[in-house]
Amino acid sequence: MLVLGLESSCDETAVALLDDQRRILAQRIASQDAEHRPFGGVVPELAARAHVDRLTPMVADVLAEAGVRLADVDAIAATAGPGLIGGVMVGLVTGKALAWGAGKPLIAVNHLEGHALSPRLADAGLEFPYLLLLVSGGHCQLLGVEGVGRYRRLATTIDDAIGEAFDKTAKVLGLGFPGGPAVERAAAHGDARRFHLPRPLLGSDEPHFSFAGLKSAVLRQWQALPAPDDIDRADLAAGFQAAATDCLIDRTRRAMVAFPQATALVVAGGVASNQAIRAALAGLAAVAGLAFVAPPLWLCTDNGAMIAWAGVERFRLGLVDTLDAPARPRWPLDPGAEPVRGAGVRA
Repeated sequence: MLVLGLESSCDETAVALLDDQRRILAQRIASQDAEHRPFGGVVPELAARAHVDRLTPMVADVLAEAGVRLADVDAIAATAGPGLIGGVMVGLVTGKALAWGAGKPLIAVNHLEGHALSPRLADAGLEFPYLLLLVSGGHCQLLGVEGVGRYRRLATTIDDAIGEAFDKTAKVLGLGFPGGPAVERAAAHGDARRFHLPRPLLGSDEPHFSFAGLKSAVLRQWQALPAPDDIDRADLAAGFQAAATDCLIDRTRRAMVAFPQATALVVAGGVASNQAIRAALAGLAAVAGLAFVAPPLWLCTDNGAMIAWAGVERFRLGLVDTLDAPARPRWPLDPGAEPVRGAGVRA
């Protein structure tokens, strides 16, 4: 089985060709960091235009490198949401055109499911059910993963996603873009104990996350410094990272109680590439007697391979879509979950 995966939900244009034995025959990932760096964040219009320019040539390159024709592919998987709607539409329409032109099935993939299943691409031994911490620029959730298409939301953020908090902290501290890696680099040289920062909802009976207060506290501490320098910058970055990690560990520990059938603790999404967070989660899993699974760093950020693999998993079960599948700016993995206060209702 060969599945072509297209990803364009944010600021990475990505294409990959995968088989059902977890072999990546070819892939391309084009970052847009240079385009968005002057603005300190992703500009949706620029992102969509870049996807238009890059996606079709990248499909041709991937097929050529793999030595196959489009006619040899068994299915086309394309991200259909959630994400920046302009970019989602570029990828989904391209996927529909390829599927229609070649007479192949279309698989409209939930971008979050791509992240949720990506650890199974990296680790063939990972079986359902598992507890997933999904952490990215737009999402911060804990999910009980019971099977393909079967997700139980245990917690979500009531305001900001953790990746957004990393990005805003980087912007406040003048660390550059992309913010997550910049904060991590600065934090490696800082004293996390110097600044007192809050840990929102730490120890709370409410299962969810909150990072808005932490983000605001960083801004206040930074503005209170008379003449901030690189030492201040590193110390505040370290303090933020430590506080955010404490929140993640506390909420994940609570979710373990709510989802005791999990055989593994899994982390995925762009923020999963943070080494301090990975180490803390590995320690938590060890104490709980669970296996810990984290994808390789390249598979944490947005990529075509995770979309192709989600396509493989869905295609095996006969889960294909019609050509009128919609592009969705919002698309929860657990649509039946109860709404929560704040912005968490979106996911």
